[in-house]
Order: sequence, then C-alpha cells, then structure tokens
Amino acid sequence: MQPAAAQEAGTTGGPLSAIDWLSQSVATPAAAAPDAGLVLPDEPPVAAAGTTLPADVTTSSLDGPAPDGVGLISPSVSGLPRGFWGAGLTREIAESLVSHPDDALPALRQLFLTILLAELNPPIDAGGRGELLLVRIDKLLALGALEQAAALIEAAGVTSPELFRRAFDVALLTGAEDRACDGMANAPHLAPTLPARIFCLARSGDWNTAALTIRTASALGQISADQEQLLSRFLDPDLYEGEPVPPPPSPVTPLDWMIYAAIGEPLPTDGLPIAFSYAELRPRSGWKARIEAAERLTRAGTIPPNVILGLYTENTPAASGGVWDRAAAFQAFDAAMAAGDPARVAATLPAVWNRMQEAELEVPFATLYAKALLDLPLTGAAADIAFRVGLLSPHAETWARRASPTTPEEAFLTAIALGRGAEALPPDSMARAISAAFRIPTPSVEGQRLLDGNRTGEAVIVAIDSIGRGVKGDLRGVTEGLSILRLAGLDAVARRTALELMILERRG
Repeated sequence: MQPAAAQEAGTTGGPLSAIDWLSQSVATPAAAAPDAGLVLPDEPPVAAAGTTLPADVTTSSLDGPAPDGVGLISPSVSGLPRGFWGAGLTREIAESLVSHPDDALPALRQLFLTILLAELNPPIDAGGRGELLLVRIDKLLALGALEQAAALIEAAGVTSPELFRRAFDVALLTGAEDRACDGMANAPHLAPTLPARIFCLARSGDWNTAALTIRTASALGQISADQEQLLSRFLDPDLYEGEPVPPPPSPVTPLDWMIYAAIGEPLPTDGLPIAFSYAELRPRSGWKARIEAAERLTRAGTIPPNVILGLYTENTPAASGGVWDRAAAFQAFDAAMAAGDPARVAATLPAVWNRMQEAELEVPFATLYAKALLDLPLTGAAADIAFRVGLLSPHAETWARRASPTTPEEAFLTAIALGRGAEALPPDSMARAISAAFRIPTPSVEGQRLLDGNRTGEAVIVAIDSIGRGVKGDLRGVTEGLSILRLAGLDAVARRTALELMILERRG
C-alpha cells in the first residue's frame, strides 16, 4: 500500500499529500482505481475521469456527495465565507495547504487550523471525490491536531480504508487502542494487515491466534525476521529477556511506537513527528515527558492552554533547569494570582514571563491570565509585562482602552489593538511595515491576482507565508501579508498578527 492514501487521489496525477508515518493497518484493495476517491455511505461513487475539456474548464455534480465541504466550524464562528475557495481548483488549493510551513505566529497558526476545520464550499472541481478532505486531515495530523483530525473524520461519515488508517493511528496515539481495534473488527470490508491484526488479537486476549498468525506469516515470507522477533516479543516478552531489541524502522509508525512501548522499550518522541507527542500525555508517562509533550502541542496551538496549566502545577519540581524552572516559575506565579496579592504577582510575573518566552508559550500564558491581571494594580516592570500579556490575549481591546501609553511603542500597540493602526506613529522598522498595511493595503502581485480571481482562500495562505518571510527579515512580506488579510476581510486577524509581530521575539 502507498505511504498515504492521498497519493491515490488527484485528477492530474501525483500525490496531493503524503504522510509516510501512517501505520499499514489495512490493505487497500489492489483493484481499486487510482482515483476512486471516497464513497459516502449509501451513495453511489462519483465518477472521476480524464477529460478532453480545456484546463480552465471544470465541472461539478450538483447533487452528489460533498465530503470536501465537511467541517467542524460554521461560517458564523470561523469568520470565513462558505465561498472561501471561490474559483480555486483542488490541486492548487491542496498544494498551498501541503506546502504551508508549520512555524507561523500563533494568530496565523490558529487561522490556518480554522481553515482546515471550517465548513466551506468544496472547490468547483471537487466532484465528490474527497481529495481535499484527505489533504486537510493529513495536514491536521502533520500539525499534531489529532483530536481535530479525528472529529473531522467522524463528521465525514466515511469508512474508506484511507480514512480508517488515519482514524486507527489517531486512536493509537490518543490512548484509544481498544476503540481502534473494535473499529477494525466492526468493519468487515477493511482487510487488516498482519501487524495490525496481531496487535488487535493480542489486545483482545486472543494470544493463540496471534501467535499462529506470526508463525504462518513468517513461514510464508510475509514478514521480515526483525518483524517476527518484534511481534513475538510483543506477545511474550519473557522469551526474549536479555536479547537485543530489533532496531526501530524508519519511519516509525504509531503502531510501531505502541509495540515498542508495550515491550518496555518506548521510543522517545522528541525526534518523531509532533503527532507522537500526544502519546506522552498519558498518565503512564513521566511528569517531565508529559510537560515537554504538552509544551510542544500547546506551542503548535493544537491543545488548549488549560492542559499545560494543569501539568505545570501537578507536582513539585524535582530538580532545576529547563522544564523544572518553567514549572517552578509558573507555580509561584499561579499561587500569587490565586491569592490575588499584587505584590506577589509583581514579584513573580517577570520570572514566569521570561520562562514563557523561552518556551514560546507567551500567547497561551496570556490566554490563561490576561483577564485576571486586568484587576490588579501593578506598577513598574510588572505593569509593562502585564500590558503586553493583555495585548496578546483575547482581551486585547479591553486592555488597550484602559491603557495610558508612556512610550511611542506603547502608543503604537494601543492603536493597533483598537483598530487605529493607520493613525499611529510607527516607532521602528517593523512598525513601519505594519503601519503601511493599515494605511494603504498593498498586497503582493500574486496576492492581488488571487484576490481578483476570486481565489480568496489561496490568497490568505499566501498572506500567512508572506508574513512568515517578514518575521525572518523580509519586512515587505509583513506589509503584503497583512494587506491581503485586510482585503480578505480578516482585519481582526491582521491586528492580532501585528501585535504579535511587535511583542513576540520571533525576528531574525
């Protein structure tokens, strides 16, 4: 089977996306057409075909299934119009999603996640094949948004092998192994591969059948010697006590990770794709490992800040340095906030803010504490930090309305938060690049072309990428990217992004 089911999609040849670490949990029937796509329950397949139509002419079934339109966030919540993709075509949209980097500012990461999860009209050439749905799910997996990916798969209501593989791996990494195996057992049209079958037989307690399956597969040459040893060790670790463990494959799949963990040889997740960090959030992992995993996922914007709050305050740090220093600083500040003591808050806020900057967790921290900080009478350095914390939070406008700026930078930040960016005097080069977008929006040539061509969604992704270049020194990208966001009707996102560009230390 190919590394990713999306490799079997696409009307112009070649993969739309690829995730090489998906478990080979089910076998895709060899007779399946390369572009068979997804079939909704009780619906006939929609024919995908080569066509003699010119490249700029597309067709779409008006009454067929529309898996590409499935989403979890309604337009009223997402702020994105249903016609977000406009005249865009599936392949071009997919390529823009797949190539999008994973290191954007927090506001832009949230915008991108919203795009992946939003209810939007399918591309005009979608034809009910579900190609863009697979690409969206794969991108969510690549970003570590496992729960969101699982919810999107469930909302699609599709039981194709391609989507089952993804659901199976999400279940493994989120601690729902039994549900993954039950899903396989309850779907007879899915043909489990040998490692997945053996894993699920063992989970159900059918050790004899699992052992017989290993012996038969080995005799028929269907598994390698290393696979046979690893699976046999999984069934009976005592037989291999003292013997070296087979080296892990490359890439490691979630099923591989689960088996190595089950035999007492867990593979570290810090060198694996971010999705594997979910596996470290389980109680059986050590406190330090769980904090590090939660930091990684919180930084990616894929889990709520309350998770890291709970982990930071769960125990007393056992040592110093790194994670332990962050936990200690966080606990001291959280206790001060709980006590409502302005003096203690003022004493602990600088230290915890430094630690949050160190881990690039400033925005989650602001989300947790900005509202409560509003009511505390702070002065000096603590007040300066609290002001920036407030502007990075969902309560930025409230903080800005209460502000009494004393420096040009504070005046500029306040104006941006209040939607008066065009009136503000920029204090530095970054601010000048930001101010230009709020005075006279000037998108890039590519961005303007996409906007003029009714391809707003692709223009917004170009904007995110342009601002990313700006963070690394190309300030023109900041102006062009913010301009596109504003022209696309995403002014609130542009303002939050501008505040993050000024406050967060992400330049260079």
